[in-house]
Amino acid sequence: MIKKIKKRSACPISFSLDFLGDKWTLLIIRDILLNNKNTFGEFIQSAEGIATNVLTDRLKMLESEGFIMKYPVPGKPRVAYCLTERGVGLIPIIMEMALWGVSENNTEIKKELTVALKNDKAGVISALATKHLEIYGQRKESRIEPDLPSA
Repeated sequence: MIKKIKKRSACPISFSLDFLGDKWTLLIIRDILLNNKNTFGEFIQSAEGIATNVLTDRLKMLESEGFIMKYPVPGKPRVAYCLTERGVGLIPIIMEMALWGVSENNTEIKKELTVALKNDKAGVISALATKHLEIYGQRKESRIEPDLPSA
């Protein structure tokens, strides 16, 4: 069963927390955005150890909500995922969370990325958005339509 985003109130912070409050959702977006991961097998290898059923559920939810898109891997019998335009809209949030985590936990995301964000956050976000919008544009034509939940 796909995780449903429930609108508990008209508050935009409440909605954001309902969606982004799930750590697995954010870590999948992080892996696509920063770690160049895009297949189920690559996501499952992330250090946090997501269970296969949770990963399947979150991928379906992100796809059904329009944050990621599924496409066939050329020449291979499998699929991959990329951010959509809506998913790219999460980049500034992910970068802010990363910087906050660096400052509070005294760790690095990737040293070069941390330095770049501290020096030119807007430029880094813009470059990441451009990169992922280009990937989306290239893959859009081969999109695999999401499985819609049965009524």
